Amino acid sequence: MPRKPKQDRSRATVDAIVEAGFIALSQRGPADTTTRHIAEIAGVGVGSLYEYFENKQAIFNAMSQRFISDTAAMIKPLTPTLVQMPIDEAIRTLLNQFRSFLEQDDGRYLKCVRYAMAVDFELHLDPLYKVLNNVIMRYLMEHPETLRVSRIPAITYIGINGGIFAVIRHLSDPDPMVSFDEMADGLASMIGHYIAAELSHLRDVVR
Repeated sequence: MPRKPKQDRSRATVDAIVEAGFIALSQRGPADTTTRHIAEIAGVGVGSLYEYFENKQAIFNAMSQRFISDTAAMIKPLTPTLVQMPIDEAIRTLLNQFRSFLEQDDGRYLKCVRYAMAVDFELHLDPLYKVLNNVIMRYLMEHPETLRVSRIPAITYIGINGGIFAVIRHLSDPDPMVSFDEMADGLASMIGHYIAAELSHLRDVVR
């Protein structure tokens, strides 16, 4: 049975294997990536790899968790700034930050999330959803008038999932129908206009 790393050297080996997994996946895709390829890139023996990972899928799972953890860590420091912005500007800013995050390090993460379904990235999204939900809840508390808007859970669900997968889909498309800015503006405007219309309606009812 694979063991958990407890010492610094063991953790460094696991980190090297996970990093090598990203490189191998981006070069070969999930079907053609093997544990031997990953071990060679990591500079460890296949036997050492199997000390920590049962198979290729176990490495993919660790990669998914690393990607989600790094994404959440990117978003957390942005929260105080985002909650002070108008909703459409906050969405646009977050989408652009996510784009920059995916494209850094020669697009390492972007190359891998193109295979998200094949490596089960979506099974590890809960920590990211929690961070994004926290941003939304803090935004609502900072702008209490928005708490009166109907269907907030539905809008939240659409905004989070639509934003994540729209960015990935757009950056993975070699010839997108619209520019990234147009896509981000479209999603931001759609949600912003809905909330503005709901608040305007509520004000009319009060009158």
